[in-house]
Amino acid sequence: MTPPLYHGPDALIAPAFDRTSLRAKLLEITVEVDEVTEASLAPLFVLLDDQERNAENVRDALSTQVMELFRLYRSRACFGLLYELNGPHLVQQVAARLRRYQSRADARDVLQEVFFNIHRYPHRFNAEREDAFRVWSATIVRNTVLKHLRSQNRGGRAEVAIHDLPEPTEEGVKSPLGGVVEAESVEECNRVYVTYLHLYLRFYAQLSSREQRAIHLVEISGVSYREAAQELGIKLENLKMVIFRARRKIHRSMRRVFEGLPPDVRPARSPKPSLDKKPLSSVSADRETASGRAAGRPGDLKS
Repeated sequence: MTPPLYHGPDALIAPAFDRTSLRAKLLEITVEVDEVTEASLAPLFVLLDDQERNAENVRDALSTQVMELFRLYRSRACFGLLYELNGPHLVQQVAARLRRYQSRADARDVLQEVFFNIHRYPHRFNAEREDAFRVWSATIVRNTVLKHLRSQNRGGRAEVAIHDLPEPTEEGVKSPLGGVVEAESVEECNRVYVTYLHLYLRFYAQLSSREQRAIHLVEISGVSYREAAQELGIKLENLKMVIFRARRKIHRSMRRVFEGLPPDVRPARSPKPSLDKKPLSSVSADRETASGRAAGRPGDLKS
């Protein structure tokens, strides 16, 4: 069957909108996902058979239902169908936004990032409205293009039109792009924290038993300095000095590791000037001063 010719907005989806082939591709989902049967896909077939709906309307409603199936089952057939249904018109949205900022980026590359976000965060999709996927995907397109523009203009200052700024969301509601950034930040923070903790434990084990016990009482058990001093049987001032030196040892060793040095390397120090030796210039000046004083004493003057 030859796909019908559409005009206006429908022309963007004409290459991918063949109701007969779409029916066959919906049936492919039943082969991949055991929970999905031909009977459960009946509402989707009804959409395809509704001749009163135009192609764009059918695409929106069908994409919302297919996205819901992908959210539930992570089906490759569902995701492939989403790409086929929406790729042609989403790439047009991406290209239009890139042209607005005179960006030379390839719209198809940015489109891959759009579908990457769709694939990564299906759990944030809400299929309550029939056109839910169209609205949700448009938001992802906008945020992805803005992120791409920022990455291309890190060396300078990128100007973004006010109507393209992300709309304020309700408290606690996260956008797909915001979720990507937050997930990457959490992952990086966890990695750095584990590295610091590993180094701290490594150098904590090198402390003396008294230093380890003092650090454990104050930082782990949370007891006061006075109680820790009583348990260790030392004065309060001595405990503070023990903890201070123990922390300094750990800090110095960790700093050397981050500077690429072995943790036991001591920093070079400038030599201290000797107190019993004076420079030659100082010796000469002292001798001249002593001679002058001797010449000026009253007892040495002759009448």
